[in-house]
Amino acid sequence: MASARQTALRAATPIETADPFATDVLAGLSAKPKRLPPKYFYDAAGSALFERITQLPEYYPTRCELALLRDNAPAIASLFPPNCALIEFGAGSSRKARILLGAAATVEAYVPVDISGDFLQQDAAQLRRDFPHLAVYPVVGDFTQSFAIPATIATLPRVGFFPGSTIGNFEPHEAAKFLRHAGAILGHGAVLVIGVDLVKDTKILCPAYNDAEGVTAKFNLNLLARINRELGANFDLATFEHHACYNREQNRIEMHLASTKRQKVKVAGKAIGFRAGETIHTENSYKYTVESFQALARGSSWSPLKVWSDGFFSVHAIRNQESEVSSRN
Repeated sequence: MASARQTALRAATPIETADPFATDVLAGLSAKPKRLPPKYFYDAAGSALFERITQLPEYYPTRCELALLRDNAPAIASLFPPNCALIEFGAGSSRKARILLGAAATVEAYVPVDISGDFLQQDAAQLRRDFPHLAVYPVVGDFTQSFAIPATIATLPRVGFFPGSTIGNFEPHEAAKFLRHAGAILGHGAVLVIGVDLVKDTKILCPAYNDAEGVTAKFNLNLLARINRELGANFDLATFEHHACYNREQNRIEMHLASTKRQKVKVAGKAIGFRAGETIHTENSYKYTVESFQALARGSSWSPLKVWSDGFFSVHAIRNQESEVSSRN
């Protein structure tokens, strides 16, 4: 789960509207099976709910990753070139980046990239107060698409940061595509620090996405609330349930919203029918072994440098091996 999340939607039949959100929602709800891109979880309400999720006792990934970053920040920072720009893909909160920024005196600029503009700008403002000598250039946009590097740092060497196991929200071929995309932005020889959740017992995995307090359910249902707010839809949230289960064959957690009855919902003027029990697939969270992620990285023109792991979660440092001509922005 994460700011990802941010996976490209492949629609069965394209529907033309002026608003990308409306286009993606209508296409996803018209597809079979129904699905919605998880990048739309993260409006202001969704971002706040996700921050609550990261503090839940059942949700181990954030605690594990923060501990790994704190314990190994000097070793990670030693891989950064002098006077570099740290580019965080799908930034959201800068809580994890702050650990690296505190350990890496060589970082001259920080570029957080995220689709949630208001949340990003608020966090960037606080970061400037806390790190007065650091240049902070937030970029509002979909980090899976091309975005412009601020001209003031165009000549600086670049380091990438992609925490939170957001890589798990992509289908494997999409994860490979993202890694190549990141390589094109960061440049030949650049280092990418990336968080990857590990395969583990379902007794640990499943409660992390089905917390006793029901915060993850609220987070999932907020996607329908956002569609109501922004697209004039009439979803009755009381008639949809949060479902999260582990798919052993795919090594992934799947999140769905299940309709509890037969019903029709209007979205942007279009009627969408639901059968009782029919679901909207809202997110996948793939789990990797250290070896399977390193194989994915190698197949996407990245060379593994170092991995730090506690057996539950892993933080990888990988180096871009793509040619200078094809990779540099």
